[in-house]
Amino acid sequence: MLFSVLKRKVSPSSCHQEFNSDGSKHGTLTSPHYPLAYPPNTHCHYEFFGRGKERIRLIFQDFFLFKSSDGSADCRNLDSLQAFVNVDGRLENVATFCGVDLPKPIMSNGPKLMLEFRGTQSSRHSRGFKISYSFIENFGITTGRQLKEFPCAFVYNSSESHNGTFASPNSPGLYPRDTECSYFFHGGQSEKVHLHFTHFDVEGVLPCEAVSASDYVEFSNYMTEDNKYGRYCGQMKEFHVESERNFFKVTFRSNDRLDGTGFKAMYQFLEASEEYQAPISDKASESLHFSGVMGFIIAAAHLNHQLYHS
Repeated sequence: MLFSVLKRKVSPSSCHQEFNSDGSKHGTLTSPHYPLAYPPNTHCHYEFFGRGKERIRLIFQDFFLFKSSDGSADCRNLDSLQAFVNVDGRLENVATFCGVDLPKPIMSNGPKLMLEFRGTQSSRHSRGFKISYSFIENFGITTGRQLKEFPCAFVYNSSESHNGTFASPNSPGLYPRDTECSYFFHGGQSEKVHLHFTHFDVEGVLPCEAVSASDYVEFSNYMTEDNKYGRYCGQMKEFHVESERNFFKVTFRSNDRLDGTGFKAMYQFLEASEEYQAPISDKASESLHFSGVMGFIIAAAHLNHQLYHS
């Protein structure tokens, strides 16, 4: 209903399209005449309607809109594609894309999503966009075992894998608004859980409370809240968190305003007395970096020696 009201407020669009999950759970969307240039004064609306717990996820395969020669990064005066979701009965713009940089994936906060494309100008190079869409219930989280009885919950058992990765919804794109996801880690009787966060961008300010309208990630050794760890938010460098027992819960919570690219992390089940060892790839990277620096220093010293003694 809300999206229909919006349609009546704007001028009729010759390229309006609707996508319903009853018809197909996934497909491809392209701008008019793609891969040829879209015509000037193009105005399109694309509406997506899912069911129940379904979210709409868009993955960009190609993106090339007309860009002015002044190099302006402000999308307001450029050809653009905007994404809208329903937040508390109102349409909220959650993303605006322009130029030629390939956007990261976007995800709705519920079963509805709308795109609005305005191409006021064009050129023979302005081929527009190609997007893969899908109606999903896994929030774009591809690891762990999803618990269907929860809105968004995933289980990681050491009996199935002693290590792996997990990430926020829609990673590496912006996480959806007004979303809560839980990650449950179950180790063996004598094990603990070690988490290594390699990327962390969760909108908010410490101490990540409701008064500051902060999104957050929190940890617990129990199914209930655990005051030992506090909440994590903001942009953080790599960090580690370790459980005190063989069970660990990670909770991600976003509110209905602003967002970030979330987090990426590695998990590892360790024996209680075992020390965490950084992955071999990390050590190789550090070794490679060290070798590169040492090589540069040695080469510079050799060159200096030649110049001095020539």
